[in-house]
Amino acid sequence: MQGLLTKKVVPEYPEEARKKHITGSVVMKAIILQEGNVQKLLVLSGDPLLVPSAVEAAKQWKYKPYLLQGQPVEVETQITIMFSLSGN
Repeated sequence: MQGLLTKKVVPEYPEEARKKHITGSVVMKAIILQEGNVQKLLVLSGDPLLVPSAVEAAKQWKYKPYLLQGQPVEVETQITIMFSLSGN
């Protein structure tokens, strides 16, 4: 589904996580609707301080519709958002 991504919102790095030097990834399962909107995010893993920001960003992502036999269909995919501190 990464190749069908048309709008990717970068999450805000949570200030508390930044202060505590918390890095890592948040992995979510998502349902992408026929029109390409993200729905039904389920967090599979990630630091609790990073999860809210990742979920908020992923909800705003937009995909080109996935086509099956020429028709747009709802699909399940995995979204991973990485958080890293650089220069700190």
